[in-house]
Amino acid sequence: MILSGKEILKNIKEKKIVIEPFDESKVNPNSYNLTLSDELLVYENDLLDMKIPNKTKKIKIPEEGLILEPNKLYLGRTNEFTKTEKFVPMLEGRSSTGRLGLFIHVTAGFGDIGFAGYWTLEIFCVQPIKIYPNTQICQIYYHDILGEYDLYKSGKYQNNTGIQPSLMYKDFE
Repeated sequence: MILSGKEILKNIKEKKIVIEPFDESKVNPNSYNLTLSDELLVYENDLLDMKIPNKTKKIKIPEEGLILEPNKLYLGRTNEFTKTEKFVPMLEGRSSTGRLGLFIHVTAGFGDIGFAGYWTLEIFCVQPIKIYPNTQICQIYYHDILGEYDLYKSGKYQNNTGIQPSLMYKDFE
């Protein structure tokens, strides 16, 4: 079952869900809006290799905005740190961003129970679009989990502090 906005708020107050910084005005009927930080990463090479670390460069999103190009992958992150050891966190784009042809996660909207960190966003657009820092760009929602479970242990992305490029190469080690 998906938690209602009121349940999210209750679990934040009980410290079973952590969202920092938290702003009660961003609670929706069954989700919470997360905001875009002021930095992006882009891969330097056109050809990416799963078995090696791929070089990236940082781009700053100025207050006056930044125009994204179609057919290019941008990695961003949320301003908010989230954590829960009781629920399964899920990330989705907001309908307002989707209606502009802006996708905020290519495939990684599913979180693991126990994940703690900032969400890396896999940003892709279908036509040029101007984006701005601190925009409410996506929403997080939470599912109950049934039965016994283990907490996320991988460590590849746990307790991150910045944008995380793919660490898939570690799977080959």
